[in-house]
Amino acid sequence: MKTVLITGATSGIGKATAELLAKGAFRLIICGRNEAVLNQMKTELSAKTEITSLKFDVRDNNQVIKAYNSLPEDWKDIDVLINNAGNAHGMDSLENGNVSDWDAMMDGNVKGILYISKLIIPGMKKQNSGHIVNISSTAARQTYANGVVYCASKKAVDVISEGMRLELTEFGIKVTNLQPGLTETDFSKVRFKGDGVRAKTVYEGFQALKAEDLADAISYCINAPKHVCVSDMTIYPTAQSESRTVYKNKDK
Repeated sequence: MKTVLITGATSGIGKATAELLAKGAFRLIICGRNEAVLNQMKTELSAKTEITSLKFDVRDNNQVIKAYNSLPEDWKDIDVLINNAGNAHGMDSLENGNVSDWDAMMDGNVKGILYISKLIIPGMKKQNSGHIVNISSTAARQTYANGVVYCASKKAVDVISEGMRLELTEFGIKVTNLQPGLTETDFSKVRFKGDGVRAKTVYEGFQALKAEDLADAISYCINAPKHVCVSDMTIYPTAQSESRTVYKNKDK
């Protein structure tokens, strides 16, 4: 049974992915900051598969190292790493930007991937197999005003994915870079500092992607035959043509 580690597993895409993979031939390491949700997920999913959890913040390298080292030895050989944890904060122009928001996005979306991947890659190289899935965004494809730092952080994910592929393919390690378009999760609520009313307007008038749609895509990629690697996948809702353009039906 393959071992899958999922960061940001307590909500959105990460949670949907954990729930889907628990039905397959995988045992799970679910990671996040919300201990209550982690415990609830462990209870619910343990009936379907072997599961353990790690509570840490990917933005803190010391926490990442401590959490990984706390795993039992027979859980440390990770077959699939899903770098899902990430965030968006604020919709300000650069000159009006909040530096703490910038730090949160760069630390979570970029450094977090580096911290956990650095720990897991040596084991994958040793076993000459593995799969790393990095969750980027269509924001990496098209920068938009008042989201420059977020877009930059996701562009960095694209570059990291490409670099991983260059360094790891010879060791039989697959790397998939997944770019979702507008997906209805808590993403906008976090970005707008808990303003649920404003967040709701982002998804009104069209059918956004669901977390389960991205979980399906991730499952497809990691279940592909050994000789098949989905290197890059971009998924938009049908109503979205690029990051800035969504065709909404006002009557919907």
